[in-house]
Amino acid sequence: MIAVVCASANPDKVAEIAAVLDAVGVVLEPRPDDVGDVIEDADTLEGNARLKAMAISEATGLAALADDTGLEVDALGGAPGVLSARYAGEGAGYGDNTALLLSELDRVGARTRDARRARFRTVVLVRRPDGSEQIAEGVVEGTITASPRGEGGFGYDAVFEPDESDGRTFAEMTPEEKHAISHRGRALRRLAEVLR
Repeated sequence: MIAVVCASANPDKVAEIAAVLDAVGVVLEPRPDDVGDVIEDADTLEGNARLKAMAISEATGLAALADDTGLEVDALGGAPGVLSARYAGEGAGYGDNTALLLSELDRVGARTRDARRARFRTVVLVRRPDGSEQIAEGVVEGTITASPRGEGGFGYDAVFEPDESDGRTFAEMTPEEKHAISHRGRALRRLAEVLR
């Protein structure tokens, strides 16, 4: 069994990562409580994942896994992208970010399905104490819905309808259905292959 320390402090994300990795034989160790927040100020998803993984690996002396995810909306020039988690400002919640996203799409007149094309992109990175790294990426294409649908998931899941679904948003799927086609699920499965 391969074991890595999780760099994320987001409990929703940690649960998702653990579920996917457990299914492919990678053990996710919890992030130590005494490690402070990592400032995510890189201008790329890979850069932010690296910052987090480096900090946790240096703090623990173990291999650390970090990811960063962005929602890229074509009509908004790729925004919110690397700023997805804090799109509505530092300290904003999922609902605030989603409300701003829908408002911005209305502002630019993106009201048809074709005008609301988007993708989720995840970069996952494992950093070892010797400085070596493994990186994997996962992408899922879809559409931003006119309003939130579903109670599951987190973040923008209630307004993201993946192309590979049957018309449901990620928030309307079971966790297993979501993981099978999601950006994070794809990135983690690719990373697990590399780690083996």
